[in-house]
Amino acid sequence: MERDNLMHGARTALNTIPEMREWAENYLKEKTRGEMPEMSAEEFEKHWKYHKPEIIHAGAAEAAQAFKNRK
Repeated sequence: MERDNLMHGARTALNTIPEMREWAENYLKEKTRGEMPEMSAEEFEKHWKYHKPEIIHAGAAEAAQAFKNRK
């Protein structure tokens, strides 16, 4: 339940703070890209386009924490 509350709070923040949303998307995109070095840039962009919503949803809490700790 704690994890769900954290994810919900993070998703709310990402949906209401545009600067945080943009930063979090870039953070998660770079993280995902680092996990898939075998993909070409074109392949990765296609993958990102179709999987972006689920990646952002699953990584919302991590991205929100990273945003908070970025300075």
